[in-house]
Amino acid sequence: MKANELSSLSTTELIEKEAEYKEELFNLRFQLATGQLENTARINAVRKNIARVKTILRQAKTA
Repeated sequence: MKANELSSLSTTELIEKEAEYKEELFNLRFQLATGQLENTARINAVRKNIARVKTILRQAKTA
């Protein structure tokens, strides 16, 4: 998800998105450990999405 799409969400929606991404990252890491993961690039994409959400939350908190 793009940063400008995330910035249009409310704080509670951003917190929910962060939780969803963290759960997805956990599942991807679990699949990687068990050898079932086919698209390893998805891990980096999810990590970057988590960072985007945290950045927007931090910007909203300081503004």
